[in-house]
Amino acid sequence: MKKFALTLMSFLVIVACKNNAETPSEPVEGVVSVNEKTAKYPSDVIPFMDDWKILLGDGTSIKELVNYEKENFFYVENENDKDWVVYKTPNSGITSRTSSNTRTELGQKEYWIPEVGGKLTGILKVEHVSTSGDARVAASYSVVVGQIHSDDGHENEPLKIFYKKFPGHTKGSVFWNYEINTKGDNSGRWDYATAVWGDDYSVIGTSPDIYPEEPLDGIALGEEFSYEVNVYKGIMYLTFASEGHDTKTFTKNLLKSDFATKEDIPQQIRTLYASIGRDGVERENAYAGEMQYFKQGAYNQANGKKPEDNMVWSTGAEIYDGDIAKQYANGSYTEVWFKEATLSEATPPTE
Repeated sequence: MKKFALTLMSFLVIVACKNNAETPSEPVEGVVSVNEKTAKYPSDVIPFMDDWKILLGDGTSIKELVNYEKENFFYVENENDKDWVVYKTPNSGITSRTSSNTRTELGQKEYWIPEVGGKLTGILKVEHVSTSGDARVAASYSVVVGQIHSDDGHENEPLKIFYKKFPGHTKGSVFWNYEINTKGDNSGRWDYATAVWGDDYSVIGTSPDIYPEEPLDGIALGEEFSYEVNVYKGIMYLTFASEGHDTKTFTKNLLKSDFATKEDIPQQIRTLYASIGRDGVERENAYAGEMQYFKQGAYNQANGKKPEDNMVWSTGAEIYDGDIAKQYANGSYTEVWFKEATLSEATPPTE
């Protein structure tokens, strides 16, 4: 009887295989074949995800990112047979305790001091920035795609890498900001911006909807570029590259301040921050000895706060009462795609 059962089972398997070869069978609900399951997780595309946690634009916080995704925030897209990790976040949602701006952004789990350092790289493109905002506000229409953030002291940011594009322009700008590690009261803090391609964030409009001239050497939405952040023995080495553009390199000492006296405050700051009265100076040893960590993804700089309250950071963008679906449908979001990224120990700079 047992032998007959096995023979019958073998016969049924052969028949099933023959039928499948001749005519495709109807899919069984809840069962996905190997051929049908083409979706990937972000950790399949960029395999360093176990070194990070993430905060999403709806306030979701996740500490284990291997085999994790969330629709409309953190997921994989395939374009021309190339997989990309997508970071998407609205102008208004739920964010961290230290910011008014939403983010779908990785946060490094392991901290380090500048004297030890570390290295972060990324190859990316920005697919969308908010189409609403006030052109007079420096932060309008922009997203931060990479950071170094302090976990000590004032918890300021020695690096923020921005992409910004005004509505109606084809090309936007890539620039990086250094926020001073303020000496004393942190209410006087400010960011100093350096252009990579295009303009820095101090180039603004003359009225809410009148924009400056489009940058000639800027980066368009959907145009790839890369960055490398290498903090080696307290010195930050930055490299930016993009096909068709000059490669740009910068250095910044994180152990000794360039802004320790009132006389050191750049004219950019005196002009841009005049309306909000920020004119602090930095402690002489800058970020020396403070714990730092990298961040990467989409840190949306657009928000619904009134520009009159802060003409540098309150962008007055449309937020549709915080309704995320409506924001996505009406351009009130940012979206950044990464196809490659690495996290490693610092390396000696190349000559």
